[in-house]
Amino acid sequence: MSEATTSSEPTVSIKTWIVVAGAMLGAFMAVLNIQITNASLRDIEGGIGTGGVNGAWITTAYLIGEIIVIPLSDYLSRVFSLRRYLIANVALFLLFSALCGQASSLPEMIVLRGLQGFAGGVLIPLAFTIVVTMLPPAKRAIGLAAFALTATFAPAIGPTIGGYFTETYGWSSIFYLNLVPGAAMLAMLVYALPRSKMQLDLLRRGDWLGIALMAVGLAALQTVLDEGNVYDWFGSPFIVQLTLVAALALGGFLIVEFTRPEPLVNFRLLARRNFGFGTLANFLLGSALYGSAYLLPQYLANAQGFNAQQIGSVMAWTGLPQLVVIPLLPLLMRRIDPRLLVGTGLVVFATSCFMNLHMDANYAAPQLFWPDVTRALGQAVVMAPLSSIALLGIRGQDAGGASGIFNMMRNLGGAIGTAMLETFYTKREQYHSFVINQHVSLLEPSTRAQLSAMQQYFLAHGSADPAAAMHSAIIAVGNTIRAQATLMGYSDSFALLGAVLLLAAVSVALLRKGAVSGGGAH
Repeated sequence: MSEATTSSEPTVSIKTWIVVAGAMLGAFMAVLNIQITNASLRDIEGGIGTGGVNGAWITTAYLIGEIIVIPLSDYLSRVFSLRRYLIANVALFLLFSALCGQASSLPEMIVLRGLQGFAGGVLIPLAFTIVVTMLPPAKRAIGLAAFALTATFAPAIGPTIGGYFTETYGWSSIFYLNLVPGAAMLAMLVYALPRSKMQLDLLRRGDWLGIALMAVGLAALQTVLDEGNVYDWFGSPFIVQLTLVAALALGGFLIVEFTRPEPLVNFRLLARRNFGFGTLANFLLGSALYGSAYLLPQYLANAQGFNAQQIGSVMAWTGLPQLVVIPLLPLLMRRIDPRLLVGTGLVVFATSCFMNLHMDANYAAPQLFWPDVTRALGQAVVMAPLSSIALLGIRGQDAGGASGIFNMMRNLGGAIGTAMLETFYTKREQYHSFVINQHVSLLEPSTRAQLSAMQQYFLAHGSADPAAAMHSAIIAVGNTIRAQATLMGYSDSFALLGAVLLLAAVSVALLRKGAVSGGGAH
């Protein structure tokens, strides 16, 4: 009996666990670097002498590099071997991180951030692939729980880390921060990652047309999503042209992938019920994860005037509770239907968004504590069981391709979700300003009385000219209206996030129940 029990619980070598740990550290750092600049963007812009709409390219460039390379990683890891490809990209990621800290101009920063993203993007799908190919099903839940830390904890804690290091050591330090854990990760992978032969003959059979179309299409799409709101969307010829390029390139890419016998991205995997609906849920989850990680720092900076470190201290509570919950996931996944775990997590995450529906001028750190903690608890229980149930039935030879699709769609969802929130917030803020202005007409007796009272206030506090005092009063009323519309716009944006998460919960309800042996796919 004891021998049978032992054989049913395969042991995992210490070298395998070292590989998994190193891969998870890499994925964590890659995701962290998407969000780590959010709270520090103004400082970086000042350091390299740019600002306004141009500073957004610091984040956009990284995302473009990352989103292009994720679906490429499975193919290139087979060409050059997983060991060579992963180790080389870790080294390049660290090199470009250090160079970003030395950047002195916007063009230099854009190029380096793009290259950093291209190297860092490799670390995300390959970490996922290592979990599902190197760990047996009985141990896979542990690896998926660790991967959940990279997918949900890293975006939440990124602004906290970035804000602290920016305020304490300067903006360059957020890039140098990668070097110490990166060196440890590199040593772990060099020591423990098994060797395998390169398959250079795959280069001759490579889907180069698909690669070119995908790279052009995703780069154009990411640029449209990040810059569309800045340039007034389709009111800008630049955005219209890029949208046309993205549509033609990605449309051609899909045609190529469905007609090639050996496609770069096997979209046919999406026809599997669990993988298709699981990927849809992951796409919607990505839009909420990255959207909320964008929205909350923007609210704190614009509506409350918080600096980078203050923003980081508030954001910490969207991450820290996850460190308590995520280690419990392997046990929960053995005892509870993973669909129930995912659905509960999504509903709790949605509830945290709905808790922010009634913001006012005093709605700051203390008021955000419980919504942030609730959000952290919801996020913590989603990713690992979602990955597990989505991968049920995926064969080992398809694991790398499935990883690329699954992770690309989460990041693409994040890009689309952030762009959607930017535009939605702008439109709602304008709408609320219009509605409030209708009720603050100069013809209204209450408005005139308020202006008169404020005029007297300014006359009593240093203004000698009644006309100038009235002008100051009108400006003050306008600022009050704008501040109120801003708060209402952010409240509406959190409501939209909650609705997206409920939609994700519906897609989870369509998943088939499967026997999850420790969270593995088999």
